[in-house]
Amino acid sequence: MQAAADEACATAPATRYASGVVLAIGGTFLFALKSIFIKLAFAAGAEPTVLLSLRMGIALPLYVVVLCYSWRSVQTNSATWRRDVPLALVLGFLGYYLASYLDLCGLTHISAQLERLTLFTYPTMIAVLAAMFLGERLTPRIVAALALSYAGVWLMYGQEKLIASTQSRDEVTIGVLLVLGSALSYSLYILFAKPIMQRIGSRQFTSLAMIGSTGFVAAHFLATRSPAVLAELHPIVYLYGVVLAFVCTVLPSFMINESIVRIGATRTTVIGTAGPVLTVLLAVAVLHEPTSVYHAVGLLLAIVGVSLVAVK
Repeated sequence: MQAAADEACATAPATRYASGVVLAIGGTFLFALKSIFIKLAFAAGAEPTVLLSLRMGIALPLYVVVLCYSWRSVQTNSATWRRDVPLALVLGFLGYYLASYLDLCGLTHISAQLERLTLFTYPTMIAVLAAMFLGERLTPRIVAALALSYAGVWLMYGQEKLIASTQSRDEVTIGVLLVLGSALSYSLYILFAKPIMQRIGSRQFTSLAMIGSTGFVAAHFLATRSPAVLAELHPIVYLYGVVLAFVCTVLPSFMINESIVRIGATRTTVIGTAGPVLTVLLAVAVLHEPTSVYHAVGLLLAIVGVSLVAVK
């Protein structure tokens, strides 16, 4: 009987680890789908402001539910919450409004492959920003990571400019700059969010940031578009909006968070480096985007570079 109990105890951690790996792989795959569905929505007639409004508006109710549930389940310090709730709402501007909007705009100019690889460099940006604002040291490993990551982006960028028409080459540059701006905005969000997250909890903070960003998105939409635009959209765009909101945003975010709990941040990050590879494969298979050996080499360089920063 004791032997059976010992076997059950040994099996439980193994099962927990295996399920964590499955969650990390699943979450990485679902995140990789984001650029593909955005491109499909653009092809169906959507544009960045409208698509972002759909995505955030559809996801909003779930984050409100998560916030209400998690708020009741934790001990809260009223003084801390009075200070941190407004900060979390405002930080949503950087993390889920500005970063998302710049990313969507960038995708109107460049391929899903180049967009995903450029966005993937944000961990190296965080390392540099931490050195600038938090006094952390820029180690030789971080410098090497920066060099490899941006060499990879430069290689893929150069190849896309080479195969683009003369009229489209400036578009490639604009697209990369917009996505780099998105990565910078998200990096600043991560940097400033960490201490608040530690005080009020990651689920509460994420929900508040998403709610705050939805307010910024709604203000942008109402200031620049008529609500009548929504009635003119092709029905498939609404389907893509639902997929982007739940399948590519909400669901993988919870899967990745749970994976971190079960197998740790390092292993989850290592699995996450497969994300750009999946996006490239899907972009070629679904969107029929052109690719080359230069794309593959650029991808490999960036993955190695980011791994140097992400894995301690």
